[in-house]
Formats: sequence, C-alpha cells, structure tokens
Amino acid sequence: MTIEVTNYHILLYGSPEGYQTNRAQIALYGPGGAVAGYIRFNDPGMLFENDSQSGSTILMHLPSSMFQSVLDVLRNEKPVYIYFAQGRGFLSTSTEPVGEGE
Repeated sequence: MTIEVTNYHILLYGSPEGYQTNRAQIALYGPGGAVAGYIRFNDPGMLFENDSQSGSTILMHLPSSMFQSVLDVLRNEKPVYIYFAQGRGFLSTSTEPVGEGE
C-alpha cells in the first residue's frame, strides 16, 4: 500500500545513546492526519534495526548522514509517498520532467 505523505514533524534526540537506539526521527502523516510512517536515523555504532511495517505504519531506518537529504525531499518535492515492499521502507516522489529547476 502506497500512502501520500502530506505532513511531517521532526524529533532530535540528545545524549550519546539517543533514544531507543535512534538519533532522530521524522514522523510522516498521510491524508486525514493518520501516521503513515516513521523514518528513524542512527549514528555509526548505534543499533540499526530492520525496516518493518505494523498495520499501516511503516518504520524505516537510515544512517544519520541521510537526514538532510530526506528533509530536502520533504521540503522540496510534492507529492511524496511512503510504502513498504520486499522487507524495506521506501520514500518516493512522482515522475518529474528533467530540468524542472527545483
């Protein structure tokens, strides 16, 4: 199932351990405000969990070095979708013309 992401919010976790093995989290919301998924970011050396899906909520795990890239996609692209397939979470955009200039 593919869900369009319509809103998001960010949590950053302090301390050397972060929170529940994560350094930061971006919560993604679909139409109507329902949680569509969470993208959780881990520093090198932190426990790196597998992506998963619980009901309709997708959990993605990425290295902290990807945080700015994911944030750029959420800020600059529309529409953005999240889905789960083959044991992995995916964040995607629609097809766009080359040289659109965004």
